[in-house]
Amino acid sequence: MKVVRPELSVIIPVSEQPRVHPVEALYTDYQQRIAATGLSYEFIYVLDGSFKKVYKALCALREKGENITIIRLARWHGESTALTAGFEQAKGERILTLPPFYQVDGAAITELIQNAPPADMVIVRRWPRSDSLINRLQTRVFHLILKWILGVDFHDLGCSIRLFNRRILEKVSIYGDQHRFLPILAHRYGYKVREVPLAQSKQDIYQKLYPMGVYSRRLLDLLSIFFLVKFTRKPLRFFGLTGLSSLLAGGIYTGYLVFQRLYMGVALADRPALLLGLLLIVLGIQLFAIGLVGELIIFTHAREQREYTIEQIVN
Repeated sequence: MKVVRPELSVIIPVSEQPRVHPVEALYTDYQQRIAATGLSYEFIYVLDGSFKKVYKALCALREKGENITIIRLARWHGESTALTAGFEQAKGERILTLPPFYQVDGAAITELIQNAPPADMVIVRRWPRSDSLINRLQTRVFHLILKWILGVDFHDLGCSIRLFNRRILEKVSIYGDQHRFLPILAHRYGYKVREVPLAQSKQDIYQKLYPMGVYSRRLLDLLSIFFLVKFTRKPLRFFGLTGLSSLLAGGIYTGYLVFQRLYMGVALADRPALLLGLLLIVLGIQLFAIGLVGELIIFTHAREQREYTIEQIVN
């Protein structure tokens, strides 16, 4: 028996308790907006942990005949893992990710699906922003750093609303907190990513001020994405460059100390500077060796990893 696949899979990860709007009202609004497009669809809720109240509300909707798939993870893993679980369950050729709370006006979702520009992935920019000055400043600084490090000009990666083709998942995988950077990873493989402005929901306006630990993790995530985008296939360029820089600095510094000892009579016994120079040399050799080992691993598995994406073949 042939399985009828829906045209659109709607995935809603529930990962943060404070930001879960009333389930039935939100689902009804989402469902009506998507039904207005005329596409066949399925809803997939992924509960990242317990969320007993959300689970009961979803079960009640299923009892009313709503086409909802519920995935419950045994414990909290993070939104990236929740999305991955939803991707594996999705059957549609197009996938729409939505948050369990309002980020844009409901009518904008219908507009997004019906008028999406030709692209492999369409991401949403909440514009104009009505957030507090602190929120807008945080967003602006983060995306300026992102543009400076990676050279991509996106403006609102914090928005969870994304519409994309299923084939992107054949190349792109996410883990940790990388769900924010899914458009960047898709762009790395040559997929066309477009950003469209949609009106921000009035229910999305609240002041977000995180502890320093969160900002530190975001910075580390940014650095990991930088490495994945720039040096996954060329590890020697990163480790080799840093290793040679350390080796060169250590060699010059140690050579200067030896010159002082031989020609200027400056003793080395009571100076820790020599240890610093030798440490830089050893560190440089180790970093270069790591890059070389990485290159050998990439060469060994190169046939299994395709970095390119074929858009079209004309024969």
